[in-house]
Amino acid sequence: MKKIYTLLLFLFFHNYFCQSQPPEGDDGSKVEVIKMAYITHELNLTPQEAQNFWPVYNNYVNEIKQARNQYPNDEVAFEKKVVGIKERYQGNFKKVLGNNSQRVNKVYTTDKQFNNALNNELKNRQQKKQNFQQPQQKQIQPQQPHKNENKPANNNNNNNIKRGSGNAKKPHPPF
Repeated sequence: MKKIYTLLLFLFFHNYFCQSQPPEGDDGSKVEVIKMAYITHELNLTPQEAQNFWPVYNNYVNEIKQARNQYPNDEVAFEKKVVGIKERYQGNFKKVLGNNSQRVNKVYTTDKQFNNALNNELKNRQQKKQNFQQPQQKQIQPQQPHKNENKPANNNNNNNIKRGSGNAKKPHPPF
């Protein structure tokens, strides 16, 4: 009877812990939450401004994504499209942010700063992952004998030196 209770408890807790873990690969929503907090902080958005700002900003980002999909291999055309989108949304951001040109420009610079920081973080993580997967092997350099070692005492007696058969044990490398 105790075994049955133990088994049931194990199955219950196993199921509980498996369901409580977040699904893997859902990093996009985490990044979006961090981005929202970062931009809200950098722009000093009030709750009312934030409520009006985020729908406009999300539309802006979606148009940028559409432009990237439209011009995947043409960077110049993509940049031209982005400039047009920024000019179009400048008026929308002014309405939301109180007709303040500095805050509107800060929307674009803050967005760029966040994206650069995100790209740098991804590069650092990939580099750490590669370094972890491929540990650097030490290169063994042969040691040079000292000047006086392995030289016969008398150069005239070179014929009397016994040569090894080649079966002598060699020291193991340090790894």
